[in-house]
Amino acid sequence: KLLERAGTTSGTGSITGLYTVLVEGDDMNEPIADATRGILDGHIVLSRRLAGKGHYPAIDVLDSVSRVMSDIVPPQILQAAADARDIIATYREAEDLITIGAYKPDQNPRVDRAVKLIEPLNQFLKQRSDEPTNIADSFNGLMGVLSS
Repeated sequence: KLLERAGTTSGTGSITGLYTVLVEGDDMNEPIADATRGILDGHIVLSRRLAGKGHYPAIDVLDSVSRVMSDIVPPQILQAAADARDIIATYREAEDLITIGAYKPDQNPRVDRAVKLIEPLNQFLKQRSDEPTNIADSFNGLMGVLSS
């Protein structure tokens, strides 16, 4: 019931909730986490793997979702976010081949682009807790990474 109370009201305003769910062993298919994801408008997944690399905030962009993003941001931001997610996903799919040296450049343009942009993108996604930013600066920074 608590989760279902959040959202817009019949009059003006809304109730916003930020809920946390800790899962054992990073099992996102655990019943409570799975049910929570089904009810909420989005979820931010924190990654031990990223935290272990000193990447903070340790948000796993591919596992995190917003169901309302298309309703609240302009199309150019949606496209830039989708492009960034594609770069991360492409790199993650090819990461084993890249790591062992089996990937050869100029074989796949998407992987070549992901290899080129993954480090600048990861640097962009890091943010110190004392480093505030706004959506315009974030968008401009992301566009700078994607256009390089």
